[in-house]
Amino acid sequence: MRVLIACEESQAVCIEFRKLGHEAFSCDLQDCSGGYPEWHYKQDVFEVIDMGWDLMVAHPPCTRLTVAANKYYKPEYAERFPTIHQDRDFAVSFFIALYNAPINKIAIENPIGIMSTRLRKPDQVIHPYFFGDAERKGTCLWLKNLPLLVHTKYDNLFEESMYVKPEIIFHKSGRTDSKLHFETLSLPKEERAKARSVTFPGIARAMAQQWGGTQ
Repeated sequence: MRVLIACEESQAVCIEFRKLGHEAFSCDLQDCSGGYPEWHYKQDVFEVIDMGWDLMVAHPPCTRLTVAANKYYKPEYAERFPTIHQDRDFAVSFFIALYNAPINKIAIENPIGIMSTRLRKPDQVIHPYFFGDAERKGTCLWLKNLPLLVHTKYDNLFEESMYVKPEIIFHKSGRTDSKLHFETLSLPKEERAKARSVTFPGIARAMAQQWGGTQ
């Protein structure tokens, strides 16, 4: 299959598809950090969207799509964030354009956010700990012509459990945090966003193994 991994500089998903023999390429405005620049398009994804792809897995930027910073859209923050509403509108339009791309099989990944109401509810919500990585991070999937990702909580005659216990940070206030979120709080803004956006190995592997064989 020819597979496009949109908005991915880490190449985490791209590499997993390559391991299975697929002609996969990542695409991002940044240089790739996965070590395979020959598998990477450093350009606008819509400049390569019509190159005959069978499958696209897209990770559009979530900064203005997540609900985590909703308070900053209130009038009292207008002076501090003068373009925040225009930025959100652009992010929504970018997401929808990816969803409507001329590719038969499409998966779009994003944290829990506003696209549930701006487009439609996701087909599936998963966490890294479903697939063997001890992290709690609600991840939504919008799918076109692709099955839900299968994950098994209990061993049975045919499948082995992939679940692991998530590592949770408990604060004195009673609030809980995921390990990744807590450990990246001290990073500079751009480094923090980059670290948090990398697809966890178990999810990347499941995407390649389960969607790479679809007909």
